[in-house]
Amino acid sequence: MCIGEAPGRDEDLKGEPFVGAAGQLLDKMLAAIGFARDEVYIANVIKCRPPSNRDPEPDEVMQCLPYLQQQVALIKPKVILVLGRIAARHLLECDESLSNLRLQTHSFGAARVVVTYHPAALLRNPQWKRKAWDDIQRVRKLYDDLVGDKGAFKKPA
Repeated sequence: MCIGEAPGRDEDLKGEPFVGAAGQLLDKMLAAIGFARDEVYIANVIKCRPPSNRDPEPDEVMQCLPYLQQQVALIKPKVILVLGRIAARHLLECDESLSNLRLQTHSFGAARVVVTYHPAALLRNPQWKRKAWDDIQRVRKLYDDLVGDKGAFKKPA
């Protein structure tokens, strides 16, 4: 499962998460560790696009969090990849920096959680892609250790 912050313009128009340029990059990130988009449930902490694409307000998060918790309960993911600082802070209920959050494996219910950069941030800051690659490889390793139903992952050349 992947969890982002909130829908952007393209997502709001289409009614699906991660369908714009950031979604295309997310698809490539998942493919790089052997997952097709249709094998991964993708959600957002906030279900509606905040006005002017601003950061979600705490009351907006509190209204949407039960819905996300229900999604997680229904999907029962073993591993969650959290995309971006804002999603991570709300999901994990902390105020740590993204740099610190990325270095740890967290828990959300029964799921193990890895935090990485939001794909939109990677589009603006391509120098972070190497760190994101390290993060998503950790996701794959966790998945293989916990589930292991896709066969051994072979790192691309």
